[in-house]
Formats: sequence, structure tokens, C-alpha cells
Amino acid sequence: MGERGEVDEQKRATLRRFAAVGAASPFARFTDDDSTGESDVRDAIAGYLAATPGAHFSKLRDDLKLGTGETQHHLRRLVDGDVVEVHRDGDYKRLYPAGQFSEFQKTALGYLRRDTPRGMLVELLRDPTATGSALADALGVSRPTVSKYAKELEGAGLLSREDGYQVERPETVLLLVVRYADSFDANAARLAGQADQLVTFDR
Repeated sequence: MGERGEVDEQKRATLRRFAAVGAASPFARFTDDDSTGESDVRDAIAGYLAATPGAHFSKLRDDLKLGTGETQHHLRRLVDGDVVEVHRDGDYKRLYPAGQFSEFQKTALGYLRRDTPRGMLVELLRDPTATGSALADALGVSRPTVSKYAKELEGAGLLSREDGYQVERPETVLLLVVRYADSFDANAARLAGQADQLVTFDR
């Protein structure tokens, strides 16, 4: 099989995998009676967002191996049909299954999709006493980088800096990490494996 055929087959396999999830999801109410395969693509997008809520447009497009115009077309249909909703996160427009998440959860998922903020939240969930220097060492970033993102996380309502660094609503953030660990990274997955030891935070 030529290179183009291999790419097409990979795309079909990816779409089939996520379409199976999307077709079974509770918000798969947009399936069209058509023979063009468009409903399969929309099922795939629904399945992808069920597993990866908070993904931005480019990541969804690339992971599903879709074209830009193709992705825009299907997302427009899904947004118009109240199946997918868009949440602004700085320069990104993040995508979520409609009606599934609170504003706090969408904000938290948006930051969990970003490497350094996710790393900080994961480390603080693991060790609520971690200092800025400890976070910098753990993540391999500079102390000013930690300070920059700590200020941003505080402004977003995810972090308190009143007495060191404390994750706001840690049980909710931890639940999101655990539920979607496979869509983050190995560090998040390790935290998910330790979750039963970490659900004793004081409110």
C-alpha cells in the first residue's frame, strides 16, 4: 500500500475507534441519516471530546487526522446542535461536551491541558506543602516561571497564594486528573494511581 493509502487507513482506524465511543456517549444525539460518513466523523469528534475534554481545535484536528476545513465544518454542526461547546482560554478555544462541566471544571481542565500549570497542580495535589522552589525543581523550570503560572492560576481561581501555594477545590481538581489521566501525561497517571491516599484534604 502506498503512503497515501496508509495515511487514509490510519485516519479511518482512528475515526472508527473514537466513533465507537461517541456513538455510545449520552450526548450522541446528532447522528445523521446519511450515506456520506459525516455522522461517523461527528461521532468520532464526540468520542474524542468525551475522552479528552478541553482539547483545543488544532489538537483535535491532528489527533483525528482531519483536515482544517473538515474539522471546522463538523464542529460548526456540533456547536449549532448544542452538542459541543467552546470555552475561551487565553489564545485557545477549548472544546467540551455541552452541559457536562461547570465553569470551574472547564477552567481547571483548560489548565490541566497545559504542561507547566498541569505539572504544578499535580505536584501540589501530591504534596500540598510544596514550595515554589520545590515545584521548579520537580518540573525542571525556573522559579520565575513557577511564579508566573502561580499568579495566572490564582487569577483563574485554581490556586491560593495566601499561605504558600494551595490548590482551590482540590478534590474536584483531583477527580478531573483521575478521570482523564490517560489524556494527560505519565505524571498525572501516577497521581491517579495514588488518588485513594490523597482524598483527605481539609476544605
